Amino acid sequence: MLRPIWIITKPMKIKLLLSFPLVLALAGIAIAQSVTITPKKVTYRRPKPQSSFKKTFTIRYPKVAGLSTALNKKVQDSISYERALKLNLKEELSEYQWLEEADYEVNYNKKGVLVITLSMEGTAAYPSSVSKTVVVDLKTGDRVTPQNAFTNLAGLAAMCKKAQKAEIASSIEEIKKDNPDEQDPQSLFSDADFKIKDLNNFSVNDQGVTFQYNYGFPHVIQALQPDGQFFFDWSALKPYIKAGSLLRRLVR
Repeated sequence: MLRPIWIITKPMKIKLLLSFPLVLALAGIAIAQSVTITPKKVTYRRPKPQSSFKKTFTIRYPKVAGLSTALNKKVQDSISYERALKLNLKEELSEYQWLEEADYEVNYNKKGVLVITLSMEGTAAYPSSVSKTVVVDLKTGDRVTPQNAFTNLAGLAAMCKKAQKAEIASSIEEIKKDNPDEQDPQSLFSDADFKIKDLNNFSVNDQGVTFQYNYGFPHVIQALQPDGQFFFDWSALKPYIKAGSLLRRLVR
């Protein structure tokens, strides 16, 4: 009776041992997953333009492919201009008429993470623009928020605020040097105060995370506005990365 049992169980053990590396390989494939983004440019014509340069506007859409049908749709929704930048196409075609161009840039697309920056430019009283960087989990198709990527948001915001204070101090000195007619450069930063809500606009890459802050300078002095880009490498961010989160796989 012992011999038949040995013949049956030995192949089963070998099969299990062989399947474990296969599982690891498949997991590696999932982690390295990316998505295909192709541009689709559409020119819209306004039926009743308010001026000659308001007759048309163009939108370059990022079209998603390479995942399942359901996931393609979820990612597409997460990176839409309507959701990320609150674009109302109906209003733009009728009474609002601000938009001139909408475009995007893919910043990162591997390891199951998509980072894309969406931007819009238009003119009302003067030209202006708006942009938003969106991080997407390609496994779920959902946007990654600070709440599900980081822990101790108050501490993380404080770290960003410290970097902001250094940038402001440097910018004030630069403004005094290059623009002596600017009487009170400190007043330009009177409203600058990095808070938890400002963690929402961030980007990731292999090296770390960049948090983006808009100082909101008036149009006439936007050339004086600092970048508002606060980068931290993975070693600095490690205490703030939530266990089991999407970003954990990028931490070195």
